[in-house]
Amino acid sequence: MPTQDIIWYSAYILVLIGMSGYGLHRLIIVYLYWKNVRNRPEPRAHFDELPVVTVQLPMYNEMFVVDRLLESVAALDYPKEKLEIQILDDSTDGTTELCMKKAEELRSRGYDAVCLHRTDRTGFKAGALEEATQVAKGDFLFILDADFQPHSDVLMKQIHYFTDDKVGLVQTRWEHINRNYNLLTRVQALFLDGHFMMEQTARNRSGRFFTFNGTAGIWRKTAITDAGGWEHDTLTEDMDLSYRAQMKGWHFIFLNDVVTPAELPVDMNGFKAQQHRWTKGSIQVCQKMLFDILRSSAPLKAKLEATTHLTANYSYLLLILLCCLIYPVAMGNFNFQHSIYIILINLLLFFFASIAVCIFYVSAQIAIRPRSWWKELPYLPVLLALGIGMAVNNAKAVLEAIVGHQSSFVRTPKYGIGGEDGRKEGSLLKKRGYKAIKSVIVPVLELAFGCFFLWMIIELLIRGNIISAVLMSPFLGFFYTSLCSFGQMLFCLSSKKDEVQA
Repeated sequence: MPTQDIIWYSAYILVLIGMSGYGLHRLIIVYLYWKNVRNRPEPRAHFDELPVVTVQLPMYNEMFVVDRLLESVAALDYPKEKLEIQILDDSTDGTTELCMKKAEELRSRGYDAVCLHRTDRTGFKAGALEEATQVAKGDFLFILDADFQPHSDVLMKQIHYFTDDKVGLVQTRWEHINRNYNLLTRVQALFLDGHFMMEQTARNRSGRFFTFNGTAGIWRKTAITDAGGWEHDTLTEDMDLSYRAQMKGWHFIFLNDVVTPAELPVDMNGFKAQQHRWTKGSIQVCQKMLFDILRSSAPLKAKLEATTHLTANYSYLLLILLCCLIYPVAMGNFNFQHSIYIILINLLLFFFASIAVCIFYVSAQIAIRPRSWWKELPYLPVLLALGIGMAVNNAKAVLEAIVGHQSSFVRTPKYGIGGEDGRKEGSLLKKRGYKAIKSVIVPVLELAFGCFFLWMIIELLIRGNIISAVLMSPFLGFFYTSLCSFGQMLFCLSSKKDEVQA
């Protein structure tokens, strides 16, 4: 076999081995979840007198969800005299006026509510939290992003865990107000269900580190201070602070049966912006924290899990490499004497890289909805396709983090959409300022990859290689992410045209 073929195929196998390693980790997480499923954490005691809790609500141009959020906070089943509401507003639009008016209204209803408006967005969300924490009255800080809608009993279900002086954080599981809004929100919900039900539960109950998800959790103020406070040199300040606090010895609690509902991004570009921020931020935290974690006195299992967690998004670079290497392998252009061994290797690696992912997400649905989990199975192919389709967007985020490219905190668009609003999607989104894509580079590359894999699948079908064509089909997810982005751009252009004509 020619030397260049050996090099090419060796690179292909190495990429698959790397991706399979993360697939194997998914299976380990599933094992750890079911092994510890009954080990639910319980409060050590109950407070005789409830402590003061400060609810912190970071805002940036959130006019469509302000009222919904603050009414949900006002409905919390917690004594008014023990509750402080901090609206942390960095807005540059009409949201500020709405926040001021709502804070005044809440005060007239007997709540201790204040709107802290900043004109300088230094540090973005982390900067707002750092400044507000310094003046917070409560020893415990319940952080909620603007798109959340907490249940009234959520504070009472968390607060008593802090009777253990070593507990620094209690995190709840996210639920989704608009889960059934469209196909994208349905698949996003599957992704997040897997993260929260499987990963967070398994890590917490097996004695490994897990991280605050930026919202829907309560921090002990002294744990934040002891860990060095909120820092804003990464885009995922929540992950950064979590690792620093746990290395200081603070214990975290994850409650998978206490849910806090939130709104999912309803459009592809909002989802891409969110995933870009999360992906880039995690790599930034990896570069900042990983060696400190490995040098710390944390248990070996915690170090290994943190390493896998913080490096997981590098797999998007591997996926892009796989896209570039797969053609001659899929087309059978290599002539191997021991092809049976090559087939077995490919099948084994494919199992860990793909089937393991399906097992992971199906397990999450079985855990959450044991009687109706099978209803989510039709969405698994879309989940795999979307995961592959996001490779260009997220690989770009990884590369930006590696080279140190600085970018601002891009908020996820929130339109105040619930499940019923799906019936009036077009008019609602036009009314609420649906945002077009700012750059066409990523969707153009996605479209190019989609065309490449469509051509490859057609050629495989012509050759009669149906199995390989089926295995290639998830790569058509590039069409999904690309065409959704371009469709959103056309939608916004038509909206602007309608406005001009009006």
